Amino acid sequence: MRKIPAFIFALGLAMTVSGYPACSQENAEQAALIKALGSAKVSLQEGLTASQREGRPISAKFELEEGKLQLSVYTMKDEKFFEVVIDHRTGKVSKVAPITEGEDLVHAKSQSAAMAKAKISLKQAVDRARDATAVRAVSVTPDVKDGHGVASVLLVKGQNFKTVEERLD
Repeated sequence: MRKIPAFIFALGLAMTVSGYPACSQENAEQAALIKALGSAKVSLQEGLTASQREGRPISAKFELEEGKLQLSVYTMKDEKFFEVVIDHRTGKVSKVAPITEGEDLVHAKSQSAAMAKAKISLKQAVDRARDATAVRAVSVTPDVKDGHGVASVLLVKGQNFKTVEERLD
């Protein structure tokens, strides 16, 4: 009889010890991203527009790369995929790199397939997702749900993240 409470206690302790740092780390990463976004003079939508010369945008996100804010847009041009890095202060393309292997290529192919039947651009989806309050779009990623293209737009207001889905057809 005493073994069950001891097991439950040990299980709870193990879950707390192993789960807490991951949750804490995720919160710290989100807080760092929110803080870094304060230095961005360019919106996600402006980054999508700037990247168009390198192909059709198929996803975009602000992220911390080696502790520095980066606006990254995946594009597709002539059946090839590229990561286009936009300077978050000026809105100019600072780097274009082909995506040829690994997880990035898997994601790019999936995002391209989701955008294949889209009737609106990712920029339009982000514009629709933002509400009237001062909200910044952090990322947009297309997917197919129930046979329809859907853009998942991650928004931040203050210290809170919110995901809004917008249909692409």
